[in-house]
Amino acid sequence: MTITADYSSAVADGQNRSGVSWAAIFAGAAAAAALSLILVVLGAGLGFAATSPWANEGASATTLGVSSIIWLLLTAILASGLGGYIAGRLRVKWANLHGDEVYFRDTAHGFLAWAVATLVTTAMIVGTAGNVASTGAQAGASVASGAATMVGSAAGGAAANAKGGDPMGYFTDTLFRSNGPAPVSDDAANGVAGRIFSKALSGDGTLNADDRTYLAQLVAQRTRLTQAEAEARVDQVYAQVRKTTEDAKVAAKQAADAAAKAAAWASLWTFIALLAGAFFASFAALFGGRQRDHVRYVDGTGYGDRHATHTTTVPVR
Repeated sequence: MTITADYSSAVADGQNRSGVSWAAIFAGAAAAAALSLILVVLGAGLGFAATSPWANEGASATTLGVSSIIWLLLTAILASGLGGYIAGRLRVKWANLHGDEVYFRDTAHGFLAWAVATLVTTAMIVGTAGNVASTGAQAGASVASGAATMVGSAAGGAAANAKGGDPMGYFTDTLFRSNGPAPVSDDAANGVAGRIFSKALSGDGTLNADDRTYLAQLVAQRTRLTQAEAEARVDQVYAQVRKTTEDAKVAAKQAADAAAKAAAWASLWTFIALLAGAFFASFAALFGGRQRDHVRYVDGTGYGDRHATHTTTVPVR
């Protein structure tokens, strides 16, 4: 009678006990996060070792991309599998449960360990990712403004850069422009040419007739060319500046397109790696739970007698 009462009390306690063992979950998540960190650091080291700043040396971009994807998948599988196995193996054993319920709980513990590890890892790297994104945005802005920089360099050098920042500089030059060749210094002429080219490129790309004539006068004044020859030189140089600007714009668009495609593929493979990690964490937890249920317990049968022991095998549910 007493045995039946004790058995009923134990069953009632088991039914009222929570089905989630958070200690095992956090232990598995910690192991998964630690192994992920180790593998990521190792992968970064191998990647840096395989690259080279010299041309035709080191691994190609395609090789590095494929290797990164494979390493990402391996990291997700190994780290998640370890975390899930530990969570399933360390989980508190439930008595008097159907086998299907035990398997479900083991799988759920592996999935929860993977989820906690993923959240912790994301929280740790979000700062680094923010810095990388900020650096990328600054690089993109530099590429986008490369056209203006090239124009300033081709048009006038240091003087143009010093004066070209004034948005009213072009109109100020026009205000004091003379009808004939203007006796201005070389630095001033360089600044005027740079502002005229910048104004033309910022509009429809066509050089104003008056600006073209005035530039030709400045060129003729300094090179001893005829007006017609000076105008031909102005047209030639402006065509070169315009082509440089268009090439810079095309290069910026190509870089932006390549970055967008790389980001899309990185997101896709990260999604696949996360799914693989969730699956292997759940499967490893189920495997660890089965090994836990087949464990052999060794109990002492005598006080102070270390050799008097017996072995009990837990039956499979």
